[in-house]
Amino acid sequence: MTWTPISAPPGVLPPRPITMRAQSIPARHEFPEHAHDWHQVVYAIDGVLMVTAENRSFVISPDQAVWLPNGIRHRVGSLLGAEFRSLWIAVDAGRNLPSDPTMLAVSPLLKELIVEAAAIEGSQDGDGYPDRIATLILDQLRRAQSLAAGLPWPRGERLLRLCEALYIDPADTRSSYEWAKALGMSSRTLTRQFEAEMGSSLRSWRRRLRLLRAIELLSSGTSVTETAMQLGYGSTSAFVFAFRTEMGSSPHAYMRKTTGGHRASPSARLR
Repeated sequence: MTWTPISAPPGVLPPRPITMRAQSIPARHEFPEHAHDWHQVVYAIDGVLMVTAENRSFVISPDQAVWLPNGIRHRVGSLLGAEFRSLWIAVDAGRNLPSDPTMLAVSPLLKELIVEAAAIEGSQDGDGYPDRIATLILDQLRRAQSLAAGLPWPRGERLLRLCEALYIDPADTRSSYEWAKALGMSSRTLTRQFEAEMGSSLRSWRRRLRLLRAIELLSSGTSVTETAMQLGYGSTSAFVFAFRTEMGSSPHAYMRKTTGGHRASPSARLR
């Protein structure tokens, strides 16, 4: 349950109009709650981030980002580790972007622009190339699809134990009764507390968790067969059927879409 606090890299200047921060977040590390005088886009090119803002905690996959307007107190971490890419954006440059924390779909183009911005951060380029990249990023953020909040994440200690265990091992088959016993509560109490805090049943949340972990694993290059096994499906065909039902396409088709061309992020289905 212990998380280790981490700090931003030293010497990072305020955005003019964009500052890109690239940082690896080790497992169970987090940036403690804080706020900025500028806007921020929270994103990871690899791995899954846990974000808390305005008393809501949720998990986002590599095809999602979170827009945080200036002044919003927030906390960011990763349970298993992530390659964090944070965009600090000047207030004036964030015109026509949301005034509240918002989850955004990350298109392949926006992802590549973020990767390029990280690669050239701090370089001296007299022809204005960094400024053109910044302009393209802002254009893509304004065009990005707004999504419902990502996978809800609990704040209470006992539900945290449950959700962290299932996140680490989504193939865990213990029933709600077995989990209630392990957590020292009745099955009815677990059901009531889970639905009150998470807004869904444990069964529905586990289905959404498997979908998010599938996206994470596939995005990292894990094969469809290995992904199915890690998620606890009895066969590859069972996983492909479940994935197609939720996403509207097979895992292979989904990965082809995410490597090029524009797409409507399937993360909108994580509701």
